[in-house]
Amino acid sequence: MNDRQNPYDPYYQQPQIVGYDEYGQPVYQQPQAAQQQQPQAYDPYGQQPQQADQGYGYDPYAQQPQPAQQQPQAYDPYGQQPQQQGYGGYDNYGYETGRQPAAVDTTQQWNVPQQAAAQPSSLSAPAAAPAPPDPAGPGHDTGAGPEPEPEPVVPGQRRADRTEQFSFIEEPDEDSEDVIDWLKFTESRSERREEARRRGRNRMVALVVVVALVVVGGIGYLWSAGMIPGLSDPDKDTAASTGPQKRDVIVVHLHNTKKGGTSTALLVDNVTTKQGTTVLLPNSLAVADEDGVATTLGKSVDADGTTGTRESLGNLLGTDITGTWRLDTPYLETLVDLVGNIEVDTDTDVPDAKKGASPLVKKGEAQTLSGQMAVAYATYRGEGEDEAKQLTRFGAVMRGVLRKVSDDPKSATVTVQTLGQILDPSLPEKDLGASLAKLAQHAKLGDYKTTLLPVQADGSLTDEATENVVKDILGGTVKAPAADAPVRVGVKNATGNEEGLGSARVKLINGGYTFIGGGTSAAVSLSEVVYRTAADKEKAAQVAATLGIPDDAVKQGKPAANADVSVLLGQNYEIK
Repeated sequence: MNDRQNPYDPYYQQPQIVGYDEYGQPVYQQPQAAQQQQPQAYDPYGQQPQQADQGYGYDPYAQQPQPAQQQPQAYDPYGQQPQQQGYGGYDNYGYETGRQPAAVDTTQQWNVPQQAAAQPSSLSAPAAAPAPPDPAGPGHDTGAGPEPEPEPVVPGQRRADRTEQFSFIEEPDEDSEDVIDWLKFTESRSERREEARRRGRNRMVALVVVVALVVVGGIGYLWSAGMIPGLSDPDKDTAASTGPQKRDVIVVHLHNTKKGGTSTALLVDNVTTKQGTTVLLPNSLAVADEDGVATTLGKSVDADGTTGTRESLGNLLGTDITGTWRLDTPYLETLVDLVGNIEVDTDTDVPDAKKGASPLVKKGEAQTLSGQMAVAYATYRGEGEDEAKQLTRFGAVMRGVLRKVSDDPKSATVTVQTLGQILDPSLPEKDLGASLAKLAQHAKLGDYKTTLLPVQADGSLTDEATENVVKDILGGTVKAPAADAPVRVGVKNATGNEEGLGSARVKLINGGYTFIGGGTSAAVSLSEVVYRTAADKEKAAQVAATLGIPDDAVKQGKPAANADVSVLLGQNYEIK
């Protein structure tokens, strides 16, 4: 038979296109040896005869059954992956008819690499499963109607392949991993920066809150302590200064172990007004010993010791002294060295004991003194100087010490214990440490002052001393004595006779009264006895009777601050 048979021959087999060459020309399947053909059913619609192993619908691209002999495969210039053959049919508009594609023997396809089927592409659609063969044979009528006419295949013309026949493979880019890593790095760095900013804002807010709390707390403390000018309650301050006040008073005696002599001061802690004061007492201050005999403070310290002197001062000043601190000059030197030197405004140069040497202490403000220098300045009294000068220097040294002592009672007690001195039983180490800590707190805040108790030439107290020192600093008004305590009687001699004061002292002591010398004043003609309150009127009358003063001389008034009853001896007083 001629190779180019009549296309209208029912047994004519159209050449199959298996690929395209590098110039775009179709490549046809090579003719095979004649095989025994099975009878094919007649198609009344003029369609091509159906193969026995072909499914419903004519697929112009489906492969015909080939013999078992392996044929050489054509080179595919486009490098396409082998496509699964045997798709279903399509109508004239390119839509699928819904029929299953016929099974195709892929082993007989040309131009298709066999190993490519084992390498599925990530973007290729899954291949359709081959349809089972029709058991009724190729000529069986399914009743689905006439088959749509397939598109004619023109030899030499490139067909427009549909997209579902291609398999797309995404080849990885060389820089894709680097780009992803860079994006991750920039994202993580941005997150770290944002986290750092957030933590910074949180810290700033916390710092502002803490500062605000500290400021508010500090202002509240200063306001409650009355330390803010203009914001303290004036009524409260007035009541504190004029009403009942609590005071802790200790007496300190500085003994000069090299040159002899003593210096005495009262350390006063006003608990009510939160102020501290050092009251300097001259050695010429007239006091009465335990037998009522008049003496001076300096002689009382040497003769009566700490206990007798403390009681004499309490009776004279009308205040309660809780204890005595005997401070010898070697212990003062050790104390200054323990607190780390002190600063004092010195009023004179203190010469060194060595001849020709420069002054041990120089005059000036804020002079730093060691222990040895502090002792030398506290005990120095220049030639022809009044005792008050030396007492003032002693007071400056005590204030400098208090400003360096710890205001914590435990720490102050440790400092006292370190001194190793033997203390008076009235003031043990714990009590002395607590007193020094309270005084140190006032000294550091500036609520501390030093004052000198003025006395007359005979050692008696002046009216100024009783008003400004005894009354305001040491206790305001004299406290009422206990029920069994003797009445304190202050006597001032105005008889014009020096023996008048001694005569009155003997009479009062023999009568069971406490004698307080008030010094001497200008002579007056009439004597008088003054009491403070109505409760003291009877006591004043008994005092007048003891001294032989008429009852009409007793009257209510303002007695001395350190006495329960005050007596002014006039010329009508009979001296015996």
